[in-house]
Amino acid sequence: MLNRVILIGNLTRDPELRYTPNGVAVTTFTLAINRPYSNQSGEREADFINVVAWRQLADLCANYLRKGRQAAVEGRLQTRSYDNKEGKKVYVTEVVAENVQFLGAKSGGEGSGYDPGFSGSKPAAKGNGFDTFNDPFADAGKPINISDDDLPF
Repeated sequence: MLNRVILIGNLTRDPELRYTPNGVAVTTFTLAINRPYSNQSGEREADFINVVAWRQLADLCANYLRKGRQAAVEGRLQTRSYDNKEGKKVYVTEVVAENVQFLGAKSGGEGSGYDPGFSGSKPAAKGNGFDTFNDPFADAGKPINISDDDLPF
């Protein structure tokens, strides 16, 4: 069996952080994802996908994601149900996030463009306020001093 979902979209609102009675962090947010085609009137439509993140990932999402920010979410699709106040059964389909990449700010905002972000489990301080992986190519574009004897070809 396989249940994998990968989404890239923009947050429709700030993430909502809550805690279970046992003290486990849970964050919910919604991603707006543009469809790859236009409707009959030439307008692009979007899907709005609910995402839930748990524990440390929930804390990170609540701290670093904001409305309009682009994010990539990898996880699994989950359907659950509950009885509402009127006694009707309500079905909810959501993505349970296992990995979240913080991709960039909303267009026109401060810090627009690519932001390497955080991907889930091994942060390293970078000095710009975001937790990121150490980038081995951070000095790309500068000459590298390698002798011909060190090259494998």
